[in-house]
Amino acid sequence: MIFHTTYKKPVLLVGNGARFSGAVDLIHEFVKRTHVPVLTTMNAVDLAQDDIRLGFIGTYGNRVSNMILSECDLLISVGARLGLRQIGHVRERFAPKAKLIRVDIDPNELSRIVKDDEKQYLMDVSAFLRQLLTEDVPDFSDWWYRCMKAKDLLSQYDDELGNVVVKKISSLLPPNPIVSVDVGQNQCWCAQSLSLKGDKGRILIGGGYGSMGCGLPMAIGSSIATGKGVVYCITGDGGLQMNIQELESVVAEHLPVKIIVMNNHALGKISEIQYVSYGSRYAQTTHGSGYCVPAFEKIAEAYGIRSVALESYESLDAYAGWLLDKDPCLININMPENTLLIPKIKWESGEILPKLTEDLLREVNDLLR
Repeated sequence: MIFHTTYKKPVLLVGNGARFSGAVDLIHEFVKRTHVPVLTTMNAVDLAQDDIRLGFIGTYGNRVSNMILSECDLLISVGARLGLRQIGHVRERFAPKAKLIRVDIDPNELSRIVKDDEKQYLMDVSAFLRQLLTEDVPDFSDWWYRCMKAKDLLSQYDDELGNVVVKKISSLLPPNPIVSVDVGQNQCWCAQSLSLKGDKGRILIGGGYGSMGCGLPMAIGSSIATGKGVVYCITGDGGLQMNIQELESVVAEHLPVKIIVMNNHALGKISEIQYVSYGSRYAQTTHGSGYCVPAFEKIAEAYGIRSVALESYESLDAYAGWLLDKDPCLININMPENTLLIPKIKWESGEILPKLTEDLLREVNDLLR
């Protein structure tokens, strides 16, 4: 027997290996039957969307997800490698109150011990979940409700402009879209705030490869793989410049790829590190330190792709029709250079920054404890 009824606050943690296992429907069946809250890794954010979405864990993960992780008493990890960006460098801080069950098909991943008393299953995720579904798992609706309530309380707290822009984009997308996401700040904003309607959509993320520039090529490949289907590419000004020549492929192959540029005129992820850790000593990351950004809309027009530059994300509504038809487009959304990426877990202490107000922290803790 895998599941023991002594647990009161279980969590299912889903990694991208669960998709490769073909376990997507089994995950949804288990969650809807038991109301066990589901968290994800960054690479697997599309596996828990719509009404079961809480967010992903780790360094730049959703605050509510990391707080739930700290309070759960059972963590069932399926198809997640539990790398440093997820567990941190001090193992004892990871899910400190929880019994850990790890399911992975790769023995090398399981050879890295996260908790000394963890229980491991070297098996396919689908086989594990089918076995779990045969057990008499209680209904955890009360715990589910408390987690969702905590999510609602925190929903506006960490909303930087990047998150607000992504939420606006989300509201204009059709159900079950395919979205490719580039590397950089836009990647984290999308993982945090891109909320898809339906449970069949895809969010394609480059993950730990750090493959800056992957957004447009992934969108092109996805469109071709779906019979020239509509695909949305959310990218940054730095990422798009890595493979901007692929605009020609979009035109040559007549692909309905919708390119949305979150353009803060900086290599945001790197410049933020230079700002926080190196006393604002910028080098080749900002306009004043050797980095420049072209007028993307003019380049797209030169390829024959309709395009527009927006001074504010609030103007997106006027171009909602562009996101639904069968023609390619590029929408260049200008943003301030110093747009920050939060929340973030402080590497030294494990503290989530910025800090919550005392009243809000107390209210959320009361729900999760």
